[in-house]
Amino acid sequence: MDLAYPLTNTVEIDGITYDIDLSFDNVLRLFDMLSDKELSDVIQIETGLEMLLNVCFLYDIEAQEEIFYQVFKSTIGKDIDDSQPVDIEGNPMPSMDEANEKTYDLKQDAGYIYASFMSDYGIDLLEEQGKLHWDKFKALLGGLTDGSKFLKVIEIRTAELPKGKGTGKQREQMKKLKRIYALKGDEPDEGN
Repeated sequence: MDLAYPLTNTVEIDGITYDIDLSFDNVLRLFDMLSDKELSDVIQIETGLEMLLNVCFLYDIEAQEEIFYQVFKSTIGKDIDDSQPVDIEGNPMPSMDEANEKTYDLKQDAGYIYASFMSDYGIDLLEEQGKLHWDKFKALLGGLTDGSKFLKVIEIRTAELPKGKGTGKQREQMKKLKRIYALKGDEPDEGN
């Protein structure tokens, strides 16, 4: 997000200006669609363009793919370094020397995110569907207070288990919390 310039809301393609739907909920649905392994690349590209631009292009699939890539890269993926690998949601993937642990999932943690936005900002994300821009959503998500439910859950997921004599009770409590708040498909690291 750059406060010196307005948020991106349009794109020009072959001399025609199109509105881009960058509401946070539309972007989240786009991520869901792009992560659906049952959909072909062609369907994902065509559907992605329709979701973002509300238009069905008559270009060949290679041209549509390039348009989709450029729109995605200039809006949703604009803060991503081209040399750094990203996941389907555009989040930078850790390099080999970084911890290889995913700490949150926008879909699985939706309730915690909702509660945290309501508590910290008084924003009802359900009422903001179709309105709140993706860049604003990301900035607000990154600015949640340490006391927010979302950040408390991340803290539990990333906390090391207590070590040393006399910490058995705390260790078992933390293991229990890690199991409760673990992401689906993740097993808490019992060695921490």
